[in-house]
Amino acid sequence: MNPLATIGKALPPGTKLVAAGTVVLGAASYVHLAVAGHSLSTADMAGVSVLWTIVMSVGMGLFFPLEQELTRIVAARAVHGDGAAPVLRRAAVLTAGFLAVVVGLLALFERLVADRFFHGSLQLVWALGGAFIGLALTFMTRGVLAGLGRFNAYGAQLAIDGGLRILLALACGAAGLHSALAFSLILAVAPLIAFAVTLPTTVRASLPGPPISWPDLLRGFGPLIGSTLLAQMMVNAVVMSTQLLAPTEVALVAALLNALVLARVPLFVFAALQASLLSGLSSVAAAGDHAGFVRMLRKACLAVTLLSVCGGIPAVLIGPWLIRILFAAPDVLTHLDFLWLSLGTLCYLLAQVLGQALIVQHRHRAQLASWLVGTAVLCGVTTLPGDVATRVTVAFTAGTAATALVMVWALRRAALRTPAVSAQPEAEPIRTS
Repeated sequence: MNPLATIGKALPPGTKLVAAGTVVLGAASYVHLAVAGHSLSTADMAGVSVLWTIVMSVGMGLFFPLEQELTRIVAARAVHGDGAAPVLRRAAVLTAGFLAVVVGLLALFERLVADRFFHGSLQLVWALGGAFIGLALTFMTRGVLAGLGRFNAYGAQLAIDGGLRILLALACGAAGLHSALAFSLILAVAPLIAFAVTLPTTVRASLPGPPISWPDLLRGFGPLIGSTLLAQMMVNAVVMSTQLLAPTEVALVAALLNALVLARVPLFVFAALQASLLSGLSSVAAAGDHAGFVRMLRKACLAVTLLSVCGGIPAVLIGPWLIRILFAAPDVLTHLDFLWLSLGTLCYLLAQVLGQALIVQHRHRAQLASWLVGTAVLCGVTTLPGDVATRVTVAFTAGTAATALVMVWALRRAALRTPAVSAQPEAEPIRTS
């Protein structure tokens, strides 16, 4: 059996159109960190590592829910022939307000953030704010494009973003720059340009339609932000926990980031699956096709399992050697560390797929509860005595496994109570906190 062929058959419609852009964006992370690792001192690379981790955890946690909710709402409207222009307008206002709060708080506490995470560098705090702005704008447009099934434009944005990161990183390396700020600003400049290039296509594709109320747009948004923040914090907890537990171990922090990036190869591939998966699940749910919903969910679980096996085996066998070659990482990790990271990645991907199903079923609170349980398990294992590297990698696996198991329980419980997936949201009070 050809694993790649099996994965291809398991993917929902539209995935292959995003795959090329996803590969470029995924490769950009490796090139960016590799060039930075060979250009910067260990201390400066630790700063870039922490900034990259914050962007991929806090930034993704805050702004990726915007893409998810927009994809679900726009896809459901498209089934009934309703245009997305009113959704895009409301989403633009929401994004602007959200950014004003986040960037404003970052500016207010810039000295505290600089001292705690960047060894006093205010410039890296400003770069972090720019990266947040780029993330928010790209996620807003990607949500609309995915919901409309415009995967060519979606993939183009990914490719432009990733391509620019590669070119800018190589340019910094070729110019002999040894500046942590220069390599950090790449995370802000590339997504902003990608957003600007694809915005006209997004606007043209968003046809007029009936208005959408703020409650309809914001329903479940709070729990979804909480879920995504916890998910992103969990997948990046290996680096963040080490930074908190052993702040002077800059070599271990840098090596764990490199190892995490290598073990997370399947996550970058999953980005191509995730956009079309949520759109597909939302469409079949809105059409009342329960059997199609279950089939698509099972195929997605099969796909991510195969992806994890294909990516995990090489990571375990040659990971310690590979991160030394690719990223000039210190020789402080073992094959066992990579095994735990790979197992954690598998459980994390399964939790991501199951979480999409809960979102489509409008069970945002059940998804949040699952991530809360997993986070509690992760924190508990992290605080156990022992070697820091072992504790943080085992905690990652334990936390993601607990999350996935709770989600399976929630989905089975929902299936027993309601045999069909409803296209209407459950009546939940809107929380404004």
